[in-house]
Amino acid sequence: MTSVNSTGPSHPPTFLLVGIPGLEKEQFWIAFPFCIMYAIAVLGNIILLIIIKTESSLREPMYLFLAMLAFTDLVLSTSMLPKMLAIFWWGSREIGFVSCLVQLFFVHNFTAVESGVLMAMALDRYFAICHPLRHSTILSMPVVAALGSLVLLRGVLLVSPMCFLLHKKAFCQHRVISHSYCEHMAVVKLVCEDTSSNAAYGLFVALSVIGVDLTVITVSYTMILREVLKLSASDTQLKAFNTCVSHVCVLLTFYVPALFTSLTHRFGHSIPQHIHILVAHLYMLVPPTLNPIIYGVRTKQLREKIAVLFQRKGN
Repeated sequence: MTSVNSTGPSHPPTFLLVGIPGLEKEQFWIAFPFCIMYAIAVLGNIILLIIIKTESSLREPMYLFLAMLAFTDLVLSTSMLPKMLAIFWWGSREIGFVSCLVQLFFVHNFTAVESGVLMAMALDRYFAICHPLRHSTILSMPVVAALGSLVLLRGVLLVSPMCFLLHKKAFCQHRVISHSYCEHMAVVKLVCEDTSSNAAYGLFVALSVIGVDLTVITVSYTMILREVLKLSASDTQLKAFNTCVSHVCVLLTFYVPALFTSLTHRFGHSIPQHIHILVAHLYMLVPPTLNPIIYGVRTKQLREKIAVLFQRKGN
């Protein structure tokens, strides 16, 4: 066990990221679909950002929140995938202590931001369907900007203490992280001191973010469902449901693997580690990859603008 010296806790200069424990030989080939997904995510989200920025007709809350989601997806996937590919293809497993904490901060912060943006999008659908006449008044540009800022501030305030708590701990000589990126609980396992405070705070953050956001989303969609079922015409009901389908698909791709990852870290000890880590990777990559596709296909205005964009490039 590494002792704590008089100058403060001892930190290893670097950590070693394993990748996917038990699948070290297969990692080289696993990296190819991950790389393709990342390329689709980057291209799709950049196209969404360009279209929403350049088209004045898309200055509505729904599209502004979608732009926030696209930016968040870009940061989230880029914070971990390039290093992961370097591990899988070139065996570049070393990561500096500070770099590890920075990666941890970006991964967990923007995961929280993504959850918050999805919650804001659920509120947008609620006001659009349940209070259509007041929708633009309630969700004005300043309100949308304030919601986005609060979601980002919440992530920073909740995730920063994770990094500070780890920085104050003494680490053992064993410096191998059984993961492909610096995930909070994977790094906590290398601490030589009592880590109950780290584990408790990590659970608090997960409940504060996912618990609160899922509650708001559930209440919003319960109210939407009640309002839609009051409509007499079936085609009007279908139209109202269609405005929510894209968002519901995005919610499922984000929260199902998120809940699986969060719960298996603490309770799923019988689940093989490589399964847990593969799901964690999909949780980080699938939403950024599918979100622009889902919205691009399901949203008529975006679909038309994307078609126009590619027609211009083709000429």
